[in-house]
Amino acid sequence: MRPRRFLPSGPLKGTIRVPGDKSISHRAIMLSALAVGESRITGLLEGEDVLATAAAMRAMGAAVERIGEGEWRVHGVGVGALLQPEAPLDMGNSGTSTRLLMGLVASHPISATFIGDASLSKRPMGRVIEPLSLMGAAVDASEGGRLPLTLRGASPAVPISYRLPVASAQVKSAVLLAGLNTPGITTLIEPVPTRDHSERMLAGFGAELNVEIDDDGARVITLRGEADLKPQTIDVPGDPSSAAFFLVAALVMPGSEIVIENVGLNPTRAGLIHVLRQMGGAIEELNPRLVGGEPVADLKVRHSALRGIEVDPAIAPSMIDEFPALFVAAALAEGRTVTSGLDELRVKESDRLTVMADALTAAGARIEEREDGLVIEGTGGEPLAGTSGAPVATHLDHRVAMSMAVAGLASCEGVEVDDTRPIATSFPVFEDLLEGLTA
Repeated sequence: MRPRRFLPSGPLKGTIRVPGDKSISHRAIMLSALAVGESRITGLLEGEDVLATAAAMRAMGAAVERIGEGEWRVHGVGVGALLQPEAPLDMGNSGTSTRLLMGLVASHPISATFIGDASLSKRPMGRVIEPLSLMGAAVDASEGGRLPLTLRGASPAVPISYRLPVASAQVKSAVLLAGLNTPGITTLIEPVPTRDHSERMLAGFGAELNVEIDDDGARVITLRGEADLKPQTIDVPGDPSSAAFFLVAALVMPGSEIVIENVGLNPTRAGLIHVLRQMGGAIEELNPRLVGGEPVADLKVRHSALRGIEVDPAIAPSMIDEFPALFVAAALAEGRTVTSGLDELRVKESDRLTVMADALTAAGARIEEREDGLVIEGTGGEPLAGTSGAPVATHLDHRVAMSMAVAGLASCEGVEVDDTRPIATSFPVFEDLLEGLTA
C-alpha cells in the first residue's frame, strides 16, 4: 500500500501535456505486431497496462522495443504468424489487454493462458468468450468466466455475424481482431456506438473494413479476413480519460486557468467535455487538427460555477471511464446531478458506482446510490469537508484514486487515499503533473 493525503490547494495554473491515449496505445502495438515490416510509434502511453500488451506481443513473436521516451519500434510477424507463447501471458490489471489479445489468439493455431492480478482476476470475461467460441476458439476459464483462463485458437476460424448484446468497445475489438485471420467476412452489429479506435486503426493499417448504418440506426461493421496489414508510423494523441482529472480540477478550483495540450477528441470518447459544458464549464478548443485520422486539440479550461444536470444515458458509452471524475464535479456543483444507465461501471477495475459513492460520502458529499447510477447533491461550489478518519478505499482502481485526489484539492481537510500505486497502470506521471499545476 502507498497511502497519500491530497491536501487543499490554491488555483491551478499552467500548461500540461497528458500521456498518450491508452486505448490507441494498446491497438497500435497489437496491429504493428501483425503488420509485416517495421512500424514506428511516438507518444505511446508507457503505463503498466500497455507494457503488458507489449510483453504479450513479444512473447508471440513480434520484436517490440523502446527507443526513447514514448518512442517504440515494432517489427511485425504478419497476420496468421503469431507464435505459441512459452509461458502464461501476465495481463497485470489490464482488462483491455486481456479481451483484445483473446481476440487475436482466437483465430491463430496457438493456445495461450491469460493470468492477471487480484483485481483483474475478479472481472468476468464471458462477454468476450461467447463470440470467440462461436468463431471456433476453445476456452477453459476459471469459475464465472474469469482468469486464469486458457484459450485455444481455431484454424481456420469461422466468420460470424454478431450483434453486440452490450455496448462494449472491447468485445467489438476482440471480434474484429479475431476476424483478421478468419477467412471470409466477419460482421458486427453495434446498436449503440462505442469508441471506434479499432475501426479507424484497422483501416489505417490497410484492412478491408466497412461501416454502414442499417435501417434501425445500428452500425454494421464488416471486415474481410486473411488481411495483409502494412506497417505504419503512428503518433498517439493525449488520452482524454487522463485529461479528465485536470479538466474537473481546473473547473472546480477558484481562480484556475490551465491549458491541456494535444488531447484526443474522438467523438466516441469526448462525452465528458460535452457534459461539463452542459453544467456550465468553460472549456475552449484551441488549434483543432487531425493526427493519424484522430481529431486532436489543445483545451483551455477556466474555473466555472457548475450546476447539476440530468446526464443523458445515451452519452454514457462516450465517457464510460470518465464518470468517476464527473462524480467529483457533480459533488461540487450547484444543485442535483442524476446519472443512469451505468451498469457497465459495476464490472470495471472495481464496482465504480459503489466505490465512488462510498469514497465521496466519506469526503463529505451527499450521494444516493441507485442500481444503475448515482444521484449527487452538490455543495454549490463550497469545498467538501474532506476525510478525517480512515482513508478512502480505492479497491486497486486507478481512476478512483485519481478522482479522489482531485476531491482532496477541493476540500477543507484534504482526502486520504489508501493506495496510490494503481495510478501507474494508466498515468505514471499524474501526481507530478498535479503538483506542477498547484505549485
